[in-house]
Amino acid sequence: MKQFTFLSERRSLRVFAAVVAGALLAFAPASSEPVRKSGYAIGTDVCGSGDLAFPRIQIDMKAGFCAGLVASEEDHLEFPRSIVQVPGRDLFVVADMGGWGHADGRLLLLDPHAPQGRRFKELLTGIEYPFGLVIGPEKKLYASTPEAIFRFDPLADNPRSTVETIIRHLPGRRIRLPDGTRLDESAHPLKQFVFDRDGRLFVNVGSHSDDCVTPAPITKPCAAAEGASALASIWLFAPPAGGVFPALKPGDPDPPHTVYARGLRNSMALALHPMFPDAGYAFLQGENGRDLPDIFKPNEEINAIEQGRHYGWPYCYDLSTPSPEFRRVLQSGIYKSLCTANALYKAPFSLLPPHGAPLAMLYYHGGKFPELEGKLLVGLHGYRPTGSRLLVYDVDDHGFPKPAPAPVRYHVSCAADPTRSFQTDVGEVAAAPFEELIAGWHRVNGARPQGAPVGMTVAEDGAIWLVEDKNKTVIRIDRATGDAPQPLPCDMRSQPMIDQLAAFVARDTQNSARLTTLRKGLVEKHCVGCHADFGLAPGQSETEKDGAVLRFMLSQDGWIYPGDPDAGKLRTRLRGLGAEKLMPPGGESLPKTEPGYKRLLDAADLLVANMVPGTRMRIKSGPPQRKFYGRTNKECGEIPAAKVVVVTQRSAVDKPGFSRFFRPADPYLNGECTDDDGYYIRQEFLVPVR
Repeated sequence: MKQFTFLSERRSLRVFAAVVAGALLAFAPASSEPVRKSGYAIGTDVCGSGDLAFPRIQIDMKAGFCAGLVASEEDHLEFPRSIVQVPGRDLFVVADMGGWGHADGRLLLLDPHAPQGRRFKELLTGIEYPFGLVIGPEKKLYASTPEAIFRFDPLADNPRSTVETIIRHLPGRRIRLPDGTRLDESAHPLKQFVFDRDGRLFVNVGSHSDDCVTPAPITKPCAAAEGASALASIWLFAPPAGGVFPALKPGDPDPPHTVYARGLRNSMALALHPMFPDAGYAFLQGENGRDLPDIFKPNEEINAIEQGRHYGWPYCYDLSTPSPEFRRVLQSGIYKSLCTANALYKAPFSLLPPHGAPLAMLYYHGGKFPELEGKLLVGLHGYRPTGSRLLVYDVDDHGFPKPAPAPVRYHVSCAADPTRSFQTDVGEVAAAPFEELIAGWHRVNGARPQGAPVGMTVAEDGAIWLVEDKNKTVIRIDRATGDAPQPLPCDMRSQPMIDQLAAFVARDTQNSARLTTLRKGLVEKHCVGCHADFGLAPGQSETEKDGAVLRFMLSQDGWIYPGDPDAGKLRTRLRGLGAEKLMPPGGESLPKTEPGYKRLLDAADLLVANMVPGTRMRIKSGPPQRKFYGRTNKECGEIPAAKVVVVTQRSAVDKPGFSRFFRPADPYLNGECTDDDGYYIRQEFLVPVR
């Protein structure tokens, strides 16, 4: 079992802070006292019945459906990525990856009938990047790491003693490219996999980088995606007679593989029709497209996988748009005119919303929701306004979604234009229309965080189970009666608030200089093109560029909490803290290779810490949280102890005994108060920041 790094028999669980209590929602029943779990406000309503009734969370769903919160960060979840039911038992296995850059992943056994706080049991610990979870053809449970696929018995007294590895040398985190370059962190090391009815195994082998772009001019194909062990592909392993892969003994070679399909950047969503591989039945893949700065370009894809075909990466995106960096490669050789007139290329079967990040896909089969029977479910994990939702596609008798002529529109969350048609460089295009089982999952202050669905499965009772990585939750979807609740409003930082914060920075000479340094040394050098253009455009003056970058960062959900750099994603992502992936990609080496890079990160912290004029104060330790109020004594929310706020009046002139402070971190607002009314907390609850 050398492919695993088991760090300890049992790793001690991190103890999370007590849940924030209080009246969080104006629309909650007067008798309820909602609490917040993983950012979700929990009231008295439940989803489900009997001992499978869980607190109902307020995400905007199709009528007839509800979502219950089974587990949260209170249950010591850290970065859950997939879930599957143990056959014949009302138990589930969850892959908790622990975070990026660590071998602290775990496989957990979930008993949803157990009391809250005691629903999980650790099965295997110290695993590097566990992701895929699949029930194999012999009804055993299979799991993956970046380099290996193994099976084990989750119900054994000692699950580790039952581990049997069937593949151990897949391209993982640390790889060597054909030109000899060694990568310590491949861009897409996670291994999703599926079995077909014949026991054949299809494995995602993701690309090593976003786009394989090297210094111009590029005259040769992307070497990492070529050959018998190509990255950006799906590998096929065929079992011996009997349809079950043998356990590898020390020294045994891996079973042979073939490259089944190429040009697939990262196949995290794979779905086989139950009749596959019979002729004509669907093998579908959800493609995470390359990172272009345009929020609406490129589209994600649903690909109909056929053996031997090429699906475009890194040469083509959308339906037939050539990547300009590979213009010379597309002029001759095997990839000549690949995107437009080459029989090797198979264009996407349908487009998906751009930057939606499909990370899960399955056909629904279950008795609970007959209206979904046989349909295709696709979960979108992406943080952009096109992500955070669960799609439902009608399919034909062979499992393929049903395309419709242009225009086909999709929903854009919290946007001025709430829908947009599928488009490429040539205009509107045909696509398969879909419904949204979960439509509104954007963050709403005091009610819920932004949804981050990853893995999903259909239980034997027909319920749909989801895991969210960023919010550390397990969610169960059940039947609901009555009309669907009204969608919750868009409630992120308002434009007047962004204007006010930008003006604060512009008037502060030191912070203006920090912003310029950050924009030139970090954003323009390392960040532009990685999902966004940060509002930068040709012809802008230096001052306009600074303003565009700042406004972009302030408009992103959770990036910046003025006065408290430790609380925002800008810091955690740049420094690689917590579970989410370090940004920019490859940033692990920048503090060593780029003089002054650490000073850039420090400048970002100082910019945030000094953004608002006033005195930074910390909420005094004591009870788990402290209530704060508006000018007229209306309760506005509760802030956990140790959080930082910016005090603008130590002794509030209009509220004796209280200090006035700038708007707190949005998650602690309950929706009852307004910024104009101000926020006040008792003076004795504040201590200086040291």
